[in-house]
Amino acid sequence: MLKGIMLQGTASDVGKSVIATALCRIFADKGYRIAPFKSQNMSTYTCVTRDGKEIARSQWIQAEAAKTEANVYMNPILLKPRGDQTSEVVFFGKTVGTFSGKEYRDDFYEQGLQAIKRSLSELKKTYDVLVIEGAGSPVEINLNDRELVNMKVAQLADVPVLLVAGIERGGVFASIVGTLELLHEADRARVKGIIINKFL
Repeated sequence: MLKGIMLQGTASDVGKSVIATALCRIFADKGYRIAPFKSQNMSTYTCVTRDGKEIARSQWIQAEAAKTEANVYMNPILLKPRGDQTSEVVFFGKTVGTFSGKEYRDDFYEQGLQAIKRSLSELKKTYDVLVIEGAGSPVEINLNDRELVNMKVAQLADVPVLLVAGIERGGVFASIVGTLELLHEADRARVKGIIINKFL
């Protein structure tokens, strides 16, 4: 069985990527075959894999930290903001079009779920442990019915969660308690630890 751990945040920009990168190197130094994974990343900072596929730069760097070659299964969905509330949608490293947020949520949710399942299955063939990164907050109530980046991924991968909060933003304890209180009971049970982070 593929093992792993997931980092979710109380908000965006609390330092999940930095901690995920550090964990990739720590586990790799211990001799594990490690892969980073972020199901959906919104970023204009990208890299191209050896086979010509585009993924977010953060997963590329995490793959380097894990001492492995980056591949498209580490970031199967990439959203590149293009202004006017639209994003270029990249599936498995290839652009499929530019869509509004509503169009994307309406038209790509099921495709997104299948992309995540396929990626987890492919990574399982090569790696022992996944270091999974979420996005934003797992308790965005207006988005949670069709989310593809936080607890839905933890459920599909069946992994425990570490909740990350950034201390330099202020209100860190309230953000932790609020996040835990707003989680469904089963999802709250996945949270096995809390990281108060300074390195944003």
